[in-house]
Parts: sequence; C-alpha cells; structure tokens
Amino acid sequence: MTESAAPGDEFIPAGLAALGIEADETDLAVIAAVHSLIWPPLVELLALDTDRMEPECCPDLSKAPE
Repeated sequence: MTESAAPGDEFIPAGLAALGIEADETDLAVIAAVHSLIWPPLVELLALDTDRMEPECCPDLSKAPE
C-alpha cells in the first residue's frame, strides 16, 4: 500500500472480489461517497458517553425520546 492511499482503497476492492462482486471505478466512487457521508456521524455516535444516562422506562416508540 502506498503512503497516499487510504486503507479502504485496497481492502474494499479485494473484499468485493473475494465475494465475487465486480466493482468498477464508479462503484468504488459511490462507496467512498457514502462512507464519507455516514462515517463521521457514526464515529461521533460511537464516542457518545452513555454511562450516566438512565434508560427511558416504557418508551413510546411513536414519539421522540424524553
């Protein structure tokens, strides 16, 4: 892997090929775009400290959490 290549630039195409999925440059560009949209909020969510939060008792799933 070159220093300028992102880690996914090599393992994503290899993983798809191992599954028998052919991906061209357009497919890989779409994967990269979706990753850039989804990954930052996901990292923020994973970093959220929920240790001191109490679970909501009997939540009404048709409404926003209280």
